[in-house]
This record gives sequence, C-alpha cells and structure tokens, in this order.
Amino acid sequence: MTTTFHRCARDVIEVSGPDARRWLQGQLSQDVESLPVSGESWTFVLSPQGKVDGWGRIRRTDEDSFAIDVDPGAGEVWTSRLDRFKLRTDAEVTLREQVTMVAVRGSRPDGFLDAGWPGVDGGDLLDTDDAPESILGTAVEVDTSGFEAMRIRSGVPRWGAELDSDTIPATVGQWIIDASVSFTKGCYTGQELVARIDSRGGNVPRRLALVTSPEPLQRGADVVVDGEVVGEITSVSADRSGSVGLAFVKRGVTPPVDGSVESCVVHVGALPST
Repeated sequence: MTTTFHRCARDVIEVSGPDARRWLQGQLSQDVESLPVSGESWTFVLSPQGKVDGWGRIRRTDEDSFAIDVDPGAGEVWTSRLDRFKLRTDAEVTLREQVTMVAVRGSRPDGFLDAGWPGVDGGDLLDTDDAPESILGTAVEVDTSGFEAMRIRSGVPRWGAELDSDTIPATVGQWIIDASVSFTKGCYTGQELVARIDSRGGNVPRRLALVTSPEPLQRGADVVVDGEVVGEITSVSADRSGSVGLAFVKRGVTPPVDGSVESCVVHVGALPST
C-alpha cells in the first residue's frame, strides 16, 4: 500500500486531578488504571443502559492526567456525559475542539499514535497540521474524500454516522470490542449489556458491512438483498472503483452477497477484522 497522509482535526478531552484515574476507571470500558504513562488505547464511554455515548482513543499523559481524542463534534457530547457523572470527584474535564492532526496510513512513523485501523498500518500526530519531510518521506497527500474512503474500507465507525446514542457497541465490529473493552477490570457504567452480549458470542440483530458499487451511492439509502430491505447506508465516499459505503445489515445477511441500493447494483462484503 502507498503511504498517504491527510491533514484533519480531532476534539480532545483532557481529564486531570487526584481522582481522575479512579473516576475514569469506573466510567470507561477500557482498563484505565493499567495504562502506563504515555500508554494509549481505545475506549467507549457508555450510558447506564450500555449504549454508546462516545468512542475515542485515551492516552495517559501523566500519573493523574489523561487525554481522549475523538471525532470532531463529539467532544461536547463526551464532556457533557462525563460531567453528568462527576459527583464529589476531584478531577477537571477540559475540552479542546478542532485540534489539528496529521494522519498517516500505510505506515506508522515513530512518535505517532497508533491509528488502530483494521487492515492498514497507520499513525496520527496531534497538535500539528504539518509534519517534517523526514517523517512523511514519499507519502502522498490525500483529500477528505480519499481519507474517508480509506476509513470506510477499514470499517472504522464515525460519530454521527455509525455511532450515536442508540448504538450497541457490538454492532460496529468485534475488533472494536477487542480494542476498546476490558472484561477483567471490574465494574464500569454500562458494563452489563456489553458483558451479556459477549457471553452470548456477540450475537446482535445487525452488524456493520462494506457496500461497494460502480455507481454513486447516497447516505441514507436502503440496501436491498433478495427483495428485502436489510440495511441503510450510513457513510459513503467516492472511490477508485466507484463508491464505497458502510451499512448496518440484518443478522440474516451473510457477506459476501449481491444486492441493490436504489437502482444501483451493489456488493455487500465483510469488513477487516484485525
């Protein structure tokens, strides 16, 4: 794969204070207490019912300080959710919106955070809209559409598209559960639903799938297989082969399978798992 880079932005939630580590341990799905300083991992913050209030990458920046970077626009949702459960807790929550970032895909340069996208190496460098030539080397810059197509092909969910307050974590892929959830850390808000679904083999009513077509597709359009509406396009982008999109499809649909979206022939395929 050709190494590419894209200039974009992330929201960053900073949490610090004497109670930060203990408090986040009870709020997030990841084992925060086991993270070493400078360590990073992915995590959910869930509602008491186990639905997704947010998904992001947490880094331990000091003994009692953490930074969580999330999709642009998701930071306010995160801070509102965390503040709502911050009772008698000595920890400060600060939001930095639209923090600039360089995202590299095809390789992970030294000093970059792990992008964590299935099927492709990659790294992210926050607090910059540029990177030294020595780091980028011969990497090719891609525009927003090209970067979005790579995200979709990797099956990485985006807040407001595949993720919202009605999303059940397991529907976006087992790889996200493996990367974002600790089943040994003890109790945290929303744990019951995640643990129950995992104990049943991750069996959920719908799962995220890759939809490709040589024709343009539209977000929100129905995906039809064997005459039945089985899902809806949640993200779409132009791609070298035409269009590429994501859709939650019913449990009875087993990719790969052909179908249609409006008048377009589509292929419903599986997403990378690691």
